[in-house]
Amino acid sequence: MEKMETHEQLNRSMKKRHLFMLSLGGVIGTGLFLNAGFTINQAGAGGAIIGYLIGGLILYMVMVCLGELAVHMPVTGSFQKYAAKYIGPSAGFSLGWMYFVGSAATAGVEFTAAGMIMKHWFPHTPVWIWCAAFIVLLFTLNALTTKGFAEAEYWFAGIKVVAVVAFILIGIAGIFGFIPLSDRSTPFMTNLAPTGLFPAGIAIVFVTMMNVIFSYQGSELIGIAAGESEEPEKNIPKAIRNVLFRIIVFYISSIIILSAIFPASELGLLESPFVTLMKIAGVPYAAGIMNFIILTAILSVGNSCLYASTRLLWSMAHDGMAPRVFGKLTKRKVPLNALIFTISFSLLSLLTSFIAADTVFVLLMSIAGISVTISWMGIALSQYMFRRKFLKGGGKLTDLKYKVPLYPFVPLFCFGFCFFILIFLAFDPTQRLGVFYGVGFLIACVLFYKFKLAKKVVKKEEEFTEQTVVQISEQES
Repeated sequence: MEKMETHEQLNRSMKKRHLFMLSLGGVIGTGLFLNAGFTINQAGAGGAIIGYLIGGLILYMVMVCLGELAVHMPVTGSFQKYAAKYIGPSAGFSLGWMYFVGSAATAGVEFTAAGMIMKHWFPHTPVWIWCAAFIVLLFTLNALTTKGFAEAEYWFAGIKVVAVVAFILIGIAGIFGFIPLSDRSTPFMTNLAPTGLFPAGIAIVFVTMMNVIFSYQGSELIGIAAGESEEPEKNIPKAIRNVLFRIIVFYISSIIILSAIFPASELGLLESPFVTLMKIAGVPYAAGIMNFIILTAILSVGNSCLYASTRLLWSMAHDGMAPRVFGKLTKRKVPLNALIFTISFSLLSLLTSFIAADTVFVLLMSIAGISVTISWMGIALSQYMFRRKFLKGGGKLTDLKYKVPLYPFVPLFCFGFCFFILIFLAFDPTQRLGVFYGVGFLIACVLFYKFKLAKKVVKKEEEFTEQTVVQISEQES
């Protein structure tokens, strides 16, 4: 495929606050407000806490690996380009399409969840109708300028952060008896007794890790947005530190509070445990207010997923790894063709017209979780290969403005643990099919590239470097 013209570039209009809130907001959504209760139900309090702690460790490793790469080479569609450059073109092609499918499927998850939330106000309206309405809404928002999208995400994410902080404070007050919880005695951690921590055994922790990884998905938006952010060498490291700390604190605190107040058997997907807690705490209009906040949060994540998928597809089109038409920009510098193709994947949420909404939710969540797990493996391996080539080429560690600590342990452990999760899930009958489909799709991408695209795609070192220099020069000017 023909190389795209170099003048077709996205605008660097994202400020530091936009980058921070985009990454934080991309994680706080369905994974926390709905999936946290489902994870506790499946793994028990102890299993959920351990699972999210392990997931937080993996997330940290992925983020620092991505940070080193993104600061050194701040380009749109970053980790797909890194994989192509440092692992191989077929790896970049496969990783790019794998993440694209996973991120687009996540948007479908968010639309499905949003439709389920709307049942609170409109119990007789089918979920799929709301899914369609939200697809139209977010398509319109993404078709605007990047700056408008970033500003909207900034305020959406702010609402989510305030809501989670309020939930944590109310939950702590309820646990210790400062706020009475209707028809319940003061929990004070009684549900966290050792006998009830692992009702399904410790092995279930690894089975639910896919739910955990799905929940943390979105943090890698920092890398994808690097090509549209101001001063990436300064803003990306700050965003990584802030996002990591807040994500882990928010998730672990929420899991402990939910586990302390509710027995695992009471939690699931049909209603957010955040809403239930607000109800029993006697917060006026709790259900309506919290459901509205959760709806905003869910649509915000869906919005972020559409952004990530669209930019990644645009980037691949410029490298000949996707049809050229997806590399076109509108006058407002929006890749509209890529957006239209991306939004079509979200139509999977319309399966709720004839399949139970919670079934569609779990199916799409599994697809997204497996895709992001493989993508995280690609990020870790890309950083490992980059550092090796950088040092062999005469580079010095002091030349890197952001460095992965404990190299090579961090990228290798991250890659190995993600690989172990996929192997473990292959033995779980409920998720085995998803793993096989995910790995099969990855292999199909590799074969397609080698036999169909390898001779057409021109991936020269100087072209990659030239594109990077052009973007940095635009930023400086």
